[in-house]
Amino acid sequence: MKQTFDYLENVTFAATVCDKEGIVLYQNSVARKRDGDVTGQNLYNCHGEKSAEKIRQMMASGRSNTYEIIHHGQHYLIHHTPWFSEPGGELSGLIELEIPIPENHPTFDRDKA
Repeated sequence: MKQTFDYLENVTFAATVCDKEGIVLYQNSVARKRDGDVTGQNLYNCHGEKSAEKIRQMMASGRSNTYEIIHHGQHYLIHHTPWFSEPGGELSGLIELEIPIPENHPTFDRDKA
């Protein structure tokens, strides 16, 4: 019997997946708590024009986008990355991860180890 396991459902960060038209295909429990269940909705309708333009650029280029935000005093790393249905294939959409960053997190420089 084939068993499936949703590796992202019970992690401590938000994960959202959309297709190349911007339709939300998946949200884990943290993303649903943050945004409500928007599965099936178009993410362009949930963003301002500046953000929508950035999403269009990522869809066209296949490039990732990473930045940090502060929301209610909590720091978050936001990472958007393209996903592909097969290696070397056509872009299928984007994945957004919103990862809480502890206030005094260590940084290790592996180049100087």
